[in-house]
Amino acid sequence: MSVTVKTTQPRPYITTSTSNEWSSGICDCFDDLRSCCFAFWCFPCFACITSKKAGECLCLPLLDGFGCIPPITTAMRVSIRKQYGIEGTICRDCVFSFFCGPCSWCQISREMKIRKAPMIFAA
Repeated sequence: MSVTVKTTQPRPYITTSTSNEWSSGICDCFDDLRSCCFAFWCFPCFACITSKKAGECLCLPLLDGFGCIPPITTAMRVSIRKQYGIEGTICRDCVFSFFCGPCSWCQISREMKIRKAPMIFAA
């Protein structure tokens, strides 16, 4: 006589941090203090490296000096918002780019780090 034993394993579920909002605020530098210090002390280098990590041309942020409203910073904010489905307006992106350029680049950098982090599997 044979006995059949049936076992079931718990199924993993996936938790993600997908949201339609920015993961951090424009002035949340304490979330990534190292990057913010780098942006403060060498902003052109930081912006260029962040641009490269986003898949854009390394020297693209250097063009921001030729406009009243920084066109590249604004374009990068819009691009990241669209890529990750973050709600917002072009007007708000322009305001942050003009008044908070370095902080805006730090926010973009933090968002890319958070959104590209590996997914967490919980049992």
